Amino acid sequence: RREPLALINLKKKNEETGEEELASRLGHCKAKATRHIFLIRHSQYNVDGRADKDRTLTPLGREQAELTGQRLASLGLKFDQIIHSSMTRATETTEIISKHLPGVKKISTDLLREGAPIEPDPPVSHWKPEAVQYYEDGARIEAAFRNFIHRADAKQEEDSYEIFVCHANVIRYIVCRYL
Repeated sequence: RREPLALINLKKKNEETGEEELASRLGHCKAKATRHIFLIRHSQYNVDGRADKDRTLTPLGREQAELTGQRLASLGLKFDQIIHSSMTRATETTEIISKHLPGVKKISTDLLREGAPIEPDPPVSHWKPEAVQYYEDGARIEAAFRNFIHRADAKQEEDSYEIFVCHANVIRYIVCRYL
């Protein structure tokens, strides 16, 4: 769903003339609307928590989420959905933001959980995941990209506005991969 030409069976030809009707068929696959995606990092959280459930938002983090929700609401856009990481800090951030966007559907997914999609280059001293983590997290975060980052469906008539609440490494990967 990234390139309309990829959605067409180029081997299929017009029965009468034997020619391909590429322009006509391509027109049916091109998006008429735009998907607007807002990538939001979760708010500040307790980094000293041992397990995910202990890594809850700090008072400053709650204030950050509150202000983010107010700002998103002030844009006057009709948001379609909030897709968020299933980790505690992203879930809490989403709950606070969503109070300012009543009626917007929330979807939790493990695909957007924090991880190490690729080894840092240059290396960083404060963060050294096991090598196997790059393969596991990288595949999962790539799956998130392929699942969520694409053009609007050809049947979509109006622009859509979606919010993704996730993590710094996931956002970095999505932006770099998109570019």
